[in-house]
Amino acid sequence: MTAALPGVRRVEQIMGMPILVDVRDEAIGEDALAPVFAWFREVDARFSTYRLDSELERINRGELDVEDAHPDVRDVLDRCEELRLETRGYFDIRAADGARIDPSGLVKGWSVDRAAELLEAAGALNYAVSAGGDIRLLGGELPEPAWRVGIEHPLLPHEIAKALLLDRGAIATSGAYARSAHVLDPHTGRASQDVLSVTITGPVLATADAYATAAFAMGAAGPAWTARLPNGYEACTILADGRVLSTPALAD
Repeated sequence: MTAALPGVRRVEQIMGMPILVDVRDEAIGEDALAPVFAWFREVDARFSTYRLDSELERINRGELDVEDAHPDVRDVLDRCEELRLETRGYFDIRAADGARIDPSGLVKGWSVDRAAELLEAAGALNYAVSAGGDIRLLGGELPEPAWRVGIEHPLLPHEIAKALLLDRGAIATSGAYARSAHVLDPHTGRASQDVLSVTITGPVLATADAYATAAFAMGAAGPAWTARLPNGYEACTILADGRVLSTPALAD
């Protein structure tokens, strides 16, 4: 008979994706998860691109000035602009015509980072929070001392291209999976044909997610750019010819 895992787990469909919270601390109960999922629902209500009453859509329709939006909205948009400049425009939340903005590429990781803060405030020392496959984690997958995270192979469903053992931080992947055409080079409007996926690890999921999106959009130039990421961030790129290029900390 298999022993029950310690802690609590819950998955809900929010923001158009499955969000999984897996806490392995025995002292943490279901009551610690309620504010976490309430937070994700709050984010969805504020940033959804599908809800007409969200602040984001009101901004896009010209009904709400950014200056009058919730502080979280202003903070996210400010960070998106910082990342646009840092990535030479390859991470860009503006539509091609400049009429709409969609910060979903940052909001997902940003909301998970805040959820991690809520769990740690509740005393969690061993957890993983996954939103659409991007993960923020701490401690271990008890009884294991760390979390084992697999990078799915872009061309071989259910096959792992690389496995990572992490005990803190974040991991985000952008690539040619089910929604391959959703990452375009903002400068050309076309998807890369040179890269299958880019995975970034680092301390902050929002930043890792933006870096992964930018590097994937760069195509063949992405690996050289990720080789110069800020301290603490590492990259693993799977090229269209099957080669796997990793920065030193993620190399086999």
